[in-house]
Amino acid sequence: MKTENPGVQYVAITAENAGQRIDNFLRTQLKGVPKSMIYRILRKGEVRVNKKRVKPEYKLEDGDEIRVPPVRVAEREEQAVSPKLDKVAALAHAILYEDDYLLVLNKPAGTAVHGGSGLSFGVIEGLRALRPEARFLELVHRLDRDTSGILLVAKKRSALRALHEQLREKGMQKDYLALVRGDWPSHLKVVQAPLLKNILQSGERIVRVSAEGKPSETRFKVEERFGFATLVKASPVTGRTHQIRVHTLHGGHPIAFDDRYGDREFDRELASTGLARLFLHAAALTFTHPHTGETLRMEAPLDAALKTCLAQLRKK
Repeated sequence: MKTENPGVQYVAITAENAGQRIDNFLRTQLKGVPKSMIYRILRKGEVRVNKKRVKPEYKLEDGDEIRVPPVRVAEREEQAVSPKLDKVAALAHAILYEDDYLLVLNKPAGTAVHGGSGLSFGVIEGLRALRPEARFLELVHRLDRDTSGILLVAKKRSALRALHEQLREKGMQKDYLALVRGDWPSHLKVVQAPLLKNILQSGERIVRVSAEGKPSETRFKVEERFGFATLVKASPVTGRTHQIRVHTLHGGHPIAFDDRYGDREFDRELASTGLARLFLHAAALTFTHPHTGETLRMEAPLDAALKTCLAQLRKK
């Protein structure tokens, strides 16, 4: 679809795009257009499906016809991500696996999964700049900005649907490594605590344990002990926002350098190791390939900062 044409565009939906939310579809069609503008044209009724207004959560059906209004080219150019950016080049080195159906990335800490909330750059924007020929690139799941590790991206709508089904049916195994305060008790193998998400006026998300929250479960296993800290493997059974971070805090052992749920005194104790980032890393992901049916286990190595921290703790 050519958005440079100042006139209205009409897009016919095929089976490949069926089941996708209209807001996500528009983000792939209007690359570089701010998310806020996409929601604005939906809210104002400038986008129509089969000549009717739709909400952002409307799911496309095979045969739908979408009316897309003209979008100012200048706004697209301001938001476009140059393939020459250092961050985009770094993403190329972070790719762990890729085929025609999916891409697996070892996401760097400090990089958001998508732009928005004042951020012009995210992993998905970077990958689209890196793979301009790719007709479809969508996140299968998300990682917090400060969390590093395995991130799964679908390259086909059919692959996205199949992988989302695995997530819903809990057929995907995620294993994280977290450095937590104190001596994590060996008998504490499961934390089940309902989580309630609150969005502050600033847009910041804060999650707390609450009886009014959604059921949430994380399994834990001690990997290594360091006296005043413990390296644990955390495997979330559910996929709530900030789940591991809040469950470790609920268990009395917050994660190192967690700016929302952490312990500043614990962070100071770790200062000598050179650590200055959240010690939470998506280390492994096991899932079924959406096309071949093969069971894949992907592992993402720790970055230099986390490796150095552990090496310093072992010396002590």
